[in-house]
Amino acid sequence: MALPPMTAVRAFEAVARHLSFTRAAEELGMTQAAVSYQIKILEERVGTPLFLRKPRQIVLSEAGARLAPDVGQAFDLLRNAFADTRGAVDNQLSITTVPTFAIQWLALNVGQFQLAHPQIAVRVDSSGDLVDLLHDDFDIGIRTLPGPQGGGLATHLLVKADFTPLLSPALAESVGGIREPADLMKLPFLDPQDEWWAMWFAAAGVPGFSSEGRPRNVLNHQSLLAVAAMAGQGVTMLTPALFRDDIAAGRLIQPFPLLAEAGRGYYLAYPESRRNQPKIRMFRDWMLSATEYMRAPS
Repeated sequence: MALPPMTAVRAFEAVARHLSFTRAAEELGMTQAAVSYQIKILEERVGTPLFLRKPRQIVLSEAGARLAPDVGQAFDLLRNAFADTRGAVDNQLSITTVPTFAIQWLALNVGQFQLAHPQIAVRVDSSGDLVDLLHDDFDIGIRTLPGPQGGGLATHLLVKADFTPLLSPALAESVGGIREPADLMKLPFLDPQDEWWAMWFAAAGVPGFSSEGRPRNVLNHQSLLAVAAMAGQGVTMLTPALFRDDIAAGRLIQPFPLLAEAGRGYYLAYPESRRNQPKIRMFRDWMLSATEYMRAPS
């Protein structure tokens, strides 16, 4: 037997629960006449009255009394299923992030957010794939962008991607120390084809930099370059704000205060339409507060 119209079944469940057409209509956002019509459709489908109309009240008929518990249970199952699903969605925060930021900052600090908000489970994807935040299954993205974005995205600067040479103390000592930018030329460069080299040397007043004759090694991510630099394999261009712990611990040194501007930064991004969703709002507020020191003037 085919199921009767869901609108009629829904009307029956509400009337049976309230034993009132008026209260059922208020709950369902329908007129009392519309509820009565839906009950009539259902009674015609089952072939018998489901309610007995008495002065100032209604009661379930014998058939209605048999039907009501099962229908009520079915709607309870549906309500619980949707509530559980909504709860799971509300309590899981999915973040897509560029690998360098994930390794150098987020993995080290996201535990603080979870301590403050233990009801929210955080899932982080750092594959580096470009995700369409307006349509894919992620709540928040951390991206390198040239500036604030429109097109339905809300974006907040976390830290500028400004850069400078970093290297291990041992490598610096191997050439008697780094006293001026030109001294760096004596050292092996990691990823010498990176455009940041020419940009930084130009800002430092050392013209004519060329990667010609240097090994064409490519490590792609700043985190990999930093590991190689700490191992003494060469000097590399990095965003020092992301490597403060390594600099403070002496694993890397920053020989010059000069930062060259990359013209982009690491941004927190999410759909503008979801800016007030509790889990997004809580993470955004925490993230902007936790990264404030990286945006402060040096």
